[in-house]
Amino acid sequence: MAFDNVLVVDFGAQYAQLIARRVREAHVYSEIVPRTMPLSEMLARKPAGIILSGGPASVHVPGAPSIDDALYDSGVPVLGICYGAQLIAQQLGGEVARTDVAEYGRTSLEVTGSSGLFAGLPSEQDVWMSHADSIVRAPTGFRVTARTGVVPIAALEDVERAVYAVQFHPEVAHTARGQEVLKHFLYDVCGCLPRWTMTSIVEQAVELIRSQVGDEKVICGLSGGVDSAVAAALVHKAVGDQLTCVFVDTGLMRAGESEQVEDTFRRQFKVDLVHVKAADRFLEALDGVDDPEQKRKAIGNTFIRVFEEVAADFEDARFLVQGTLYPDIIESGTKDAARIKSHHNVGGLPDDMQFELVEPLRNLFKDEVRAVGEELGLPEEIVWRQPFPGPGLAVRIVGTVTPERLEILRQADAIVIEEIKRAGVYAELWQSFAVLLAIRTVGVMGDERTYAYPVIVRAVVSDDAMTADWARLPHDLLECLSSRIIAEVPGVNRVALDITSKPPGTIEWE
Repeated sequence: MAFDNVLVVDFGAQYAQLIARRVREAHVYSEIVPRTMPLSEMLARKPAGIILSGGPASVHVPGAPSIDDALYDSGVPVLGICYGAQLIAQQLGGEVARTDVAEYGRTSLEVTGSSGLFAGLPSEQDVWMSHADSIVRAPTGFRVTARTGVVPIAALEDVERAVYAVQFHPEVAHTARGQEVLKHFLYDVCGCLPRWTMTSIVEQAVELIRSQVGDEKVICGLSGGVDSAVAAALVHKAVGDQLTCVFVDTGLMRAGESEQVEDTFRRQFKVDLVHVKAADRFLEALDGVDDPEQKRKAIGNTFIRVFEEVAADFEDARFLVQGTLYPDIIESGTKDAARIKSHHNVGGLPDDMQFELVEPLRNLFKDEVRAVGEELGLPEEIVWRQPFPGPGLAVRIVGTVTPERLEILRQADAIVIEEIKRAGVYAELWQSFAVLLAIRTVGVMGDERTYAYPVIVRAVVSDDAMTADWARLPHDLLECLSSRIIAEVPGVNRVALDITSKPPGTIEWE
């Protein structure tokens, strides 16, 4: 099935990914492209529409980001947002200036004329502004359709050329009717149809996988995380028993995780699963290592060696499944890799492994991956699992890793997750977990002195993990966590709460 495609041209906006996601939430496929992409390449993708994002620059600074102004006569509908709106105005003969009044935050917008973007919407609505420059004169052929109390031109359009511009940010939640504005552009101006659904995504992915793989053998490195699990389930739906999954059990997983992976893929999906139990090898590699970067390298190198040994048994497997997501592609800024590189998701495999990649999730954001997982029937415990670091519990032990410390942390972490789920706040949190400090503190239990480990409870809220705020957990939940961990986990006599946001801290401790 062919999907309409809308390009989001990134001018350095913090919201570029959000624009693309909002377009997809309207069930229209979107791609983010750099503003340096030649217009001929953009048009070669046959977009139904092009959205110019906001950006931190002024159109007046030397070297300000721009775009080929032939775009506006290309016949492809264009929507400029914030900086994108100012760029349209400047390139087409209007005027953009630094006025005495800037607008930041929630602002009341007044619709001053009929417009396809505001059809059926209130004449007054709250929008989110973030600009110092303003459009002070519209280009010839444009009609002003909205204003605010301090900015006379907050939206403008040239219907004949299908070029629209808004000074506000329709993609952010603070713009109350922003999604409706975007839908009007997508459906009414661009003529897009809402066909980007989970069912259609799965159908197209299955078709593409079958076309790529044919009747060849496929191998997949399962980590237990959401991305690799959904990728494996999608490939299995496409090629069935041509797929073999390799689950390298590092011994650094959370409580019950290894059993859950095996149960889901071997018993529920009937996937040929190779379960490599390598905990001893990883513990040996971590022996005496307390530096977090050295831990990561030791774990990554050991994973490579174990996976290489297993992969050698599959010489007839030509393809390797990767759980690469669309943000990975955006952030890399590179063309498709011909071989596996260290930044890929299977633990940093070496360049000389000659598998051809199968990346069925490379066009999807994280929330879309979860939705595909649900569509495929993966258990909720896997689909909605909170992010977990690749090195596992090893980087949640601050200090050297030992079997004893792993078991203490595993038990404490299980209590944290269990009680947070019982309190009904698990889905509200980006991550929640326990950290074990490899030091001992004095305590009193049963009128006797103890000398045992402290456990730190860490819970954060975030949209993208780039920034995060510590979660305000209910006091009765915190009391329960402390009581249970101390009472039920041998070797722990103290529980503390981490109330550091990111920045200045990080979400994980190592």
